[in-house]
Amino acid sequence: MPISFGTDGWRAVISDTFTFHNLRLVTQAIADAIHSGHWYGEASLKKTPDPNRIVVGFDTRFLSDRYAWDVARVLTANGYTVYLTQADASTPTISYAVRNLGAIGGIVITASHNAPRYNGVKLKAAYGGSVSSEQSRRVEIYLNDNQDRGRGPNLMDQEQALEQGLIQRFNPIPEYYQHLRTLIDFDAIAENPPQIVVDSMHGSGRGLIKGILKGTGCEVHEIRGEMNPGFGGAHPEPIAKHLSPLAGAMSTGLGSLGLALDGDGDRIGAMDERGNFVDPHKIMALALRYLVEERGMQGPVVKTVSTTRMVDRLAKEYGLPVYETPVGFNYIADHMLKEDILIGGEESGGISFQGHIPEGDGVLIGLLLVEIVAQSGSTLSELVGDLLESVGPAYYHRTDQRIKYPIKKENMVRELLGKVPDTIGGQVVEDVVSIDGVKYVLKDDSWLLIRPSGTEPVLRVYAEGRNQEMVESLLKYGEKVAEQLT
Repeated sequence: MPISFGTDGWRAVISDTFTFHNLRLVTQAIADAIHSGHWYGEASLKKTPDPNRIVVGFDTRFLSDRYAWDVARVLTANGYTVYLTQADASTPTISYAVRNLGAIGGIVITASHNAPRYNGVKLKAAYGGSVSSEQSRRVEIYLNDNQDRGRGPNLMDQEQALEQGLIQRFNPIPEYYQHLRTLIDFDAIAENPPQIVVDSMHGSGRGLIKGILKGTGCEVHEIRGEMNPGFGGAHPEPIAKHLSPLAGAMSTGLGSLGLALDGDGDRIGAMDERGNFVDPHKIMALALRYLVEERGMQGPVVKTVSTTRMVDRLAKEYGLPVYETPVGFNYIADHMLKEDILIGGEESGGISFQGHIPEGDGVLIGLLLVEIVAQSGSTLSELVGDLLESVGPAYYHRTDQRIKYPIKKENMVRELLGKVPDTIGGQVVEDVVSIDGVKYVLKDDSWLLIRPSGTEPVLRVYAEGRNQEMVESLLKYGEKVAEQLT
């Protein structure tokens, strides 16, 4: 099976395609791509990064620490000095370390929210966010070229690399915490500290929220915070169907606010005091409203094509421009590098805001939610209710259809654009967006999106409607179209 990079690096099944041999080949290609001299071009950085310094980190998955050592051995054999985390660390923590240490890039061993059988590689650029599509393609070019020429990876002895100081072990958390303290009002939290339950889902974000909230008066209960490479048999994605333990903890009164992180800590989900799941659409809308109305912050808003139009309605009210991008935080990062973006986010829970690195960060947004609840004196359910009353209603759902064979996105888009319906669910189709799959926007601001996943063999069907009946109508239409495509 060929090695290819999706929207955020390479992911594959452990011991199938994701092997030590293949990982070494990929790492060699990364080393070659960086060394080629066409890697760095981010004018937004205040100082030029060290072209020979690379940060490497890993999550809690099976063999992730061992894989990270092999990555370090290949990089040192190619002349790079590697800063290797002492323990598992969240992807945003590692990404911040890349920028903070002035490294040319970073490599994170993680498969993020994917099932336990997967592992992967995330590539990070000098600015502390995902590399561009062009940089990913350059790695693929070197990977294919090396294989065609029968050129294997360089590999240095681990002990030799340590003795020569080419591998430096470090703890990225203290500097990351220091940065978060510039973005979150911990004094406001301390004045009205909520009771919090954090579900770390056995991922590498474990301990981070609880650790930084020490001394604020918040009572923080962490569940699924211990190391478990198989994630307890669960899927480490913070969506409602995977958060039964958090719902159980909330129902027993352990907290008034629930926060959930994915496998590598770059995504957020939440739960109110009643045990109701609060999805990233509502979280991003709440964050936007708070940043503008309470903090007085301004700037453009960026969201992926699969994210709620509540954000559009709020931005219109505030007179802020909205940019819509394909799915993948790297597209949001592109805007954050060019402009002083107020907030950027996607429906999967990757959200960031002004002052932070161009990277989705579940810990940062979880802490912002804590600040919002503390500052308002209201419960999360009351805040969501007020939000929906002002810019809702908005009902959302997504279904994933497994496919046996990959679908070429351009072919799918061409086929769907050739037969756009006049109406869906009784509403006129007013606009069609094809920046990533095909999105039908209806007259009442409901929408339907059909697109292939960039990381899994599935066809995704997304729908948001002004009532539950509309969502069901949209999904029914979308699933019928998806079946015809597969």
